[in-house]
Amino acid sequence: MQARVERLVTKIEEAGLGGLLVTEAKNIFYLTGFSGTAGTVFVSPKRRIFVTDDRYALIAKQTIQGFDIISTRTALTEIANAIADDGLETLGFEDTVSYQFYQALKAAFPHQDLQAQTNFVEGLRIIKDADEAAIIRRACQISDQAFIDALDFIKPGKTELEVANFLDFRMRELGASGISFDTIAASGFRSAMPHGRASDKVIEAGESLTLDFGCYYQHYASDMTRTVHVGHVTDEEREIYAVTLAANQALIDQARAGMTYIDFDRVPRQLIEDKGYGANFTHGIGHGLGLDVHELPFFTKTADELKPGMVVTDEPGIYLDGLYGVRIEDDLLITETGCEVLTLAPKELIVL
Repeated sequence: MQARVERLVTKIEEAGLGGLLVTEAKNIFYLTGFSGTAGTVFVSPKRRIFVTDDRYALIAKQTIQGFDIISTRTALTEIANAIADDGLETLGFEDTVSYQFYQALKAAFPHQDLQAQTNFVEGLRIIKDADEAAIIRRACQISDQAFIDALDFIKPGKTELEVANFLDFRMRELGASGISFDTIAASGFRSAMPHGRASDKVIEAGESLTLDFGCYYQHYASDMTRTVHVGHVTDEEREIYAVTLAANQALIDQARAGMTYIDFDRVPRQLIEDKGYGANFTHGIGHGLGLDVHELPFFTKTADELKPGMVVTDEPGIYLDGLYGVRIEDDLLITETGCEVLTLAPKELIVL
């Protein structure tokens, strides 16, 4: 945690800020290890202050190192009093705060230039250290095993909700603290909906079933997608599955530090376009993964480059409206020379 705070201080100084208020819960966890629901962090070159209320004071003292811990329900007032003699001219704050909080901020710091910051801590979170990578790796192992176990559960006559609930509870049984997003279980014509949340639709023989799911383990997320076929598969479905899998694998083969965001998206998209299904790949190739299931980087068409330690998703898909769809998603840890695939559940065409 100390190294993360030191990197934050460097960034504060480079941005010309006197200090930074951190109020986003996951950013607070990233900097302090505290995961309660009441916390405010102030960091400057001179100070490290953590404020909570009496409900969490003892937990904070047991968890947090290197910060002055204040227990109060008037966090901004206490921070303002603590730094009154620091000569603070500019104060950064996260631009996700409510209007009500912003008004309180102006009242507490009337003499400071308040500057909203976008993705200030998130920009540090984009690179995972070895401990974070190990935790995400374990989260992926849990979702891998849940998928393998679900293959024995999925049968014609089951509903999408029943399959989704099986995955959710199985991941908890395997050690997850919860699901990282509402599980997608979409069968038949509903599998052509990229975000078709589980419904009471009955899964029938001859249908495809797309499962997009993940879990939280020690605060970090996994996110994977597999598509299976129930009963039998047509030649067209087999072809579309093969194209999607080839696109997924092509990106795995080429992803590495220094690759631009444009090329990260282009590699699988070009393959799908060359096979004649470009119009049926309707979403971005992926996103960052960590404390949030969707976090930086997002693969907009920019020349930004992948860096070692990023964890990103690789999720090409082909969707035939009103008929069926296929998506295959893996989580990748970017390295200097390539990538490590963290999601290892089977990807070959599975017909149950």
